[in-house]
Amino acid sequence: MKRKIVFCAVMFVLAAGFVSAQDAASVVDKSRNRIKADTVSTRSRMVITAKNGSTSDRSMDQYSKDDAKGNSRSVVVFRSPAAVAGTRFLTIENAGRDDDRWIFLPGLGKVRRIAGSEGSGSFVGTDFSYDDISSQNRNTDLDNHRVLREEKLDGHDCYVIESSPKDPAYQYSKMIQYIDKSNFLNYKIELYDKKGTMVKLLEILKFEEVQGRLTPMETRMTTLADGTSTVIYVDIIKYDEAVPESVFTTSYLETGRAR
Repeated sequence: MKRKIVFCAVMFVLAAGFVSAQDAASVVDKSRNRIKADTVSTRSRMVITAKNGSTSDRSMDQYSKDDAKGNSRSVVVFRSPAAVAGTRFLTIENAGRDDDRWIFLPGLGKVRRIAGSEGSGSFVGTDFSYDDISSQNRNTDLDNHRVLREEKLDGHDCYVIESSPKDPAYQYSKMIQYIDKSNFLNYKIELYDKKGTMVKLLEILKFEEVQGRLTPMETRMTTLADGTSTVIYVDIIKYDEAVPESVFTTSYLETGRAR
């Protein structure tokens, strides 16, 4: 399977220790294919910390599955609290162009397409933007990639890879990933605005082995200027369980029923 919620990476190391731009792109592509599975189903908790330190919780399910052409598809369904319960979000990857994204908000009672220009908007009041949520499915060809350096992070020897979007309209000017050289895990991603200032920090805080796969179980996104953060705790994750095709449709977004 392709790209899921895991936010993980694989590093391809050349014997000579030099990684070209082409090889760096291969690294990023492999990073988004690290976990192989026909489907991924999760139940997670989001803990949102506000500027004043107060917190609020949300519960959500997510289902991911490739289509017949190998394009990734993902659906997020919010279960609680009541203010967001029934909100459903669908992402479908398109080869060579931006993903298609739709959201169903119970208060509106209809499915709305998310335009590319809305990518920087907050995803249901969290520190994740729509682009952040969709980045797990982001096509490698949409960015230029290069290895900046080697660096030790919390005792892990890492390669540091910079990815710069080719589309100047994308909300970030660059994304810098820290990837373990020995076990191929991505520990953090720095996200920079158009002025070159780091505005967000994504950290993978905990990994566990699930069904033979090293899986991120705790992920934190921090908005640096505001001091707010959103942590996703994966409570349940199952690989290769059947997920109906109808889940990845706007009809499912509207009804919440798989046919």
